[in-house]
Amino acid sequence: MQTGLKITAFAAGLAAVFGSAYTVGGALEPAAAPKEPAHQDAHAEKERPAKKKGAGESRELPGGLQISRDGFTLDLDTPRVEAGEPTELRFSVVDEDTSRKVTAFRREHGKELHLIVASDDLATYRHLHPVRAADGTWSAPVELPEAGGYRVFADFTPDAGNAEGVTLGADLSVAGDARPEPLPAADRTVTVDGYEVTLAGALRPGAAGELRLEVEKDGRPVTDLQPYLGAYGHLVALRAGDLAYLHVHPNGEPGDGRTTPGPEVSFTATAPSKGAYRLFLDFRHEGKVRTAAFTVHAGGASPEESAPEDGESAGHGH
Repeated sequence: MQTGLKITAFAAGLAAVFGSAYTVGGALEPAAAPKEPAHQDAHAEKERPAKKKGAGESRELPGGLQISRDGFTLDLDTPRVEAGEPTELRFSVVDEDTSRKVTAFRREHGKELHLIVASDDLATYRHLHPVRAADGTWSAPVELPEAGGYRVFADFTPDAGNAEGVTLGADLSVAGDARPEPLPAADRTVTVDGYEVTLAGALRPGAAGELRLEVEKDGRPVTDLQPYLGAYGHLVALRAGDLAYLHVHPNGEPGDGRTTPGPEVSFTATAPSKGAYRLFLDFRHEGKVRTAAFTVHAGGASPEESAPEDGESAGHGH
């Protein structure tokens, strides 16, 4: 991913939002009963329409909504898998000018390419680390627990001139009886594997905002987070409904002389539109990567998002 601390995009619908594979923390499991099962066997659309934008919102098309963009196409060789069955995702990035698979990528956050897989209801999330063969074919093992529609995101920067980062998306069908889950509540603190992670700050449509995540264990701040993908935390943001993908990068990195290894990890992000988003924070501690997931609302969709943040008061900005 690009170094910089920006989010290219989200796109809409949620409640109109991190080695190997991870799932959402148990504290975020919804209480509502699941919907009646629907059989999933067809491959879904390759491209998803972006949410219409309102005043003050980003006019740039969010990442991950298109299978082809900026002269590149995501060719997913594995468009359909079975629920609960270990499988291998295979794909390539094709240069539209030459019709050849791309084999030269710029390393961002320690990787040539970041692969994200998320279910349409955002209940399942995987951050995979695929391996590239010499011919440009990528592969990654994965096991997806629930049937339904999924989106595969390839986030990369071509190693050519002043090329910028590109995020392409393709639909993946997981066969079986699909039981979509409702979006979890917008809790500010979640628990994952014995860790408590608290979110401060807010997403605002069309304006950059700071998101601060603090990690605790057994009631004590964690001050020895370990670097993961070149930072003390890695954050992915997806907008519900269309699963628009935002680039989010940490404010600072290990060894820069000013960034401490916890308990707080800070990011800067801009929401492209009002609505609900799902945030997935990957962090490493004691040699293991864990993922904490949050639901947030941009643009006053939830009362808690429009309330003053810590340290704010009338007449004082954030």
